[in-house]
Amino acid sequence: EKEPVRYANLMYDRRVVRGNTYALQVIPMSTQPNPLEIQRQREARKRALARKRAKEQMQPRTPEPVEGREHIQVQTELYLEEISDRIIEVDTECQTDAFLDRPPTPLFIPAKTGKDVATQIEEGELFDFDIEVKPILEVLIGKTVEQALLEVMEEEELARLWAHQRAYAELRNAELAEVQRLEEQDRRYREEKERRKVQHMQMLQKQKETTEKIAARAFAQRYLTDLIPSVFNNLRESGFFYDPIERDIETEFFPWLMTEVEETLERKVLGRTILD
Repeated sequence: EKEPVRYANLMYDRRVVRGNTYALQVIPMSTQPNPLEIQRQREARKRALARKRAKEQMQPRTPEPVEGREHIQVQTELYLEEISDRIIEVDTECQTDAFLDRPPTPLFIPAKTGKDVATQIEEGELFDFDIEVKPILEVLIGKTVEQALLEVMEEEELARLWAHQRAYAELRNAELAEVQRLEEQDRRYREEKERRKVQHMQMLQKQKETTEKIAARAFAQRYLTDLIPSVFNNLRESGFFYDPIERDIETEFFPWLMTEVEETLERKVLGRTILD
């Protein structure tokens, strides 16, 4: 069986929750486990068991007992201790005193210092309300009227500013439209200029090519004027140009005639030889 891991410090126990518990995500019981997670846990458990077996195999062990003996577990401490499966348990109770009600906090009254002195003021001794209130009312009414006039003047100024702003916006939009029209016109002019420039360059290129062709043709004609008769003369001298009748006579008739003459002469020579 797998032995439980014994931790010496609670901070290393995975069962102890650390940090803020409000952000914990509680997984509902109805959620299906992820097959990939289950497979990953199985592989991790297999690797842990393999490491544990390798570690146990690498640890030095007690050699096997010889024949007739066996290994038993004994206590090697200074004091013997009784080992039993049942742990001794003792029940103990403790009763605390009942809580007493706290008495209400008494009202704090500071200690009185000095002597009490009183005086009597009759009506009209300090001030006359009807007389003293006039300057205050004048100031209040004057400030109110002044503030009202300032607000009215401010509203009128804001209205004029808005009207000026609208006029400025209309003028600016008209100027922007005019600028866009001028830019578009300038763009068309530039495109037309580039197009005309390209056409002019093409026309100059064609004129140059035509001039070069005409000059080459004239040079070729001037150069071939004396070349053609000399070539024909050379060809005629070489035998490329001939009279077909003359050539037929030279190639057909003259060889046949020479053959017949030779045969005739040979017969005559043979007859003369026989006659001799």
